Amino acid sequence: MSEDSPTAPSEAPATRSGFVALIGATNAGKSTLINRLVGAKVSIVTHKVQTTRALVRGIATHGAAQIVFVDTPGIFKPRRRLDQAMVTTAWGGAKDADIVMLVVDAERGLRGDAEIILENLKTVRQPRILVLNKIDRVKPEELLQLARKANETVAFERTFMVSALTGAGCEAILDHFAASLPAGPWYYPEDQLSDLPMRQLAAEITREKLYLRLHQELPYASHIETEKWEEKKDGSVRIEQVIYVERESQKKIVLGAKGETIRAIGQAARKDIGEILEQQVHLFLFVKVRENWSDDPNRYREMGLEFPK
Repeated sequence: MSEDSPTAPSEAPATRSGFVALIGATNAGKSTLINRLVGAKVSIVTHKVQTTRALVRGIATHGAAQIVFVDTPGIFKPRRRLDQAMVTTAWGGAKDADIVMLVVDAERGLRGDAEIILENLKTVRQPRILVLNKIDRVKPEELLQLARKANETVAFERTFMVSALTGAGCEAILDHFAASLPAGPWYYPEDQLSDLPMRQLAAEITREKLYLRLHQELPYASHIETEKWEEKKDGSVRIEQVIYVERESQKKIVLGAKGETIRAIGQAARKDIGEILEQQVHLFLFVKVRENWSDDPNRYREMGLEFPK
C-alpha cells in the first residue's frame, strides 16, 4: 500500500449492556461491592443490618460495555411490614435483571439466610453468578470448599472470589460482564453513575451518617426526606432534610446533648454530599416525630417500595 492510499477506518467495538442484580443476606457486602465496581459512592454502607431499603442502580462503564448493577435490600426473614416490603423488592429486582449475582459473606458461609437464598435461587431462570466476598478473612481451602458446596446446590455460570473492601478480584467481575453481556445500546449517558435522584441520594447519605453515629442507640424505624433543594447564585446549594422518628425519646437521641449529635451527623453528611455534587453544600437537618410512619403508604412510595397490604 502506498503512502497516499486511504486507510480503512477502524470500526468501533460493538457496545454491550445489561442489568445485573446483586442479591444476598444482610451485611454480605453488596453495597460496598457495587460502590467498588462503579468506582463511586452510589449506595450507602453501614454496619447496621438492612441498611439498603430500595433498589439502587449503579452504572459501570467498562470498555465498550455498560453494566447496570442493581443493589437490592438484604434478604432475611421478614418480621414487620417494612421488612416484607424490602424482601419483596429484593426478589423483584432479581427477577427483572438480565443476570443475578449472589453475594455471600465468605466468613459467615452458607448459614441461615444465605442458605435459604441459595435454595430459592434454584427457581430463578436468569444466568446466575456467585461472588464470595471478604476473602481476606478466610483460608483458601475454606473458600474452595464453600464454592464447591454452593455450586453443588445451584448451577452458577461463574464463581468469583473478591474483597469488596480492598478491591481484590473485582476487576475480573467487570471483565466478565464486559465480554458476556448481550450486544446493545447503552441505557444511560457515559458519565452517569446512578439513576438515583440527587435529592434521594442526599437523603440516603444522611441516613448513613445517622446509622453510623447511632448504631446501637437508634431503633431501626427512622426515615429521612429531602424537603428543600435550592441552587444559590454563588454556585452553592441549600438543602433542608427532615429526620422522621416514631417517638419523642428517639428525637432526643438524634438531637443529642445541646444538639451535638445532629450537628456531627450534619457535618459528616454535608462533606459527602458536597464531594458528590462538587459544590459547596449548606445542609440543614430537622427532627420530627411521626408516629407509626412505617405503616404509612406514602413513606413507602417516597423510599421506592411497594406498600405490603
